[in-house]
Amino acid sequence: MTEPSLSKGEKEHSLDLTLRHHAHIDHRLRTEPIIWLGTTRPDGRPHLVPVWFLWDGSTVLIFSLPDTQKVRNLRHNPSVLLALNAADQGYDVVLLEGRASFVSDPSVRGTMPAFVEKYASLPRRWAADEWAEKFSVPIRITPARLVGWITRPGIAAERTALKF
Repeated sequence: MTEPSLSKGEKEHSLDLTLRHHAHIDHRLRTEPIIWLGTTRPDGRPHLVPVWFLWDGSTVLIFSLPDTQKVRNLRHNPSVLLALNAADQGYDVVLLEGRASFVSDPSVRGTMPAFVEKYASLPRRWAADEWAEKFSVPIRITPARLVGWITRPGIAAERTALKF
């Protein structure tokens, strides 16, 4: 993957939680239940799926069933685009570009307390242990670039663009 270059207005660092818009982005990444994962198929066609995720302040962790299109795509090309659902009728957007890697640490499972706690209130098809057995492929996404904006009419627009 070619590292993204800085665009106009982009800063090179991580989220500064003392800044209101950065704190808002971090809050959404920690609390939103779904993030959309965009990968590229070996023939170049895009593939987009919603996934449960865990943001730790610097990386995104997802879990997958072993034999899925996203896993095959990531084995071929680890470049990804993540997008939170657009909030506030599309006026609040967060996008992350990054690189995925498969996690071999056996302690990284869908039964991790932070992950279980985040999804405890959502209806599940399977109990947490059974879900973790099925979604047994942990994938860590390290962001290279983050872009977020709020453009609701009647308030000052806010835009954040960071390269990590």
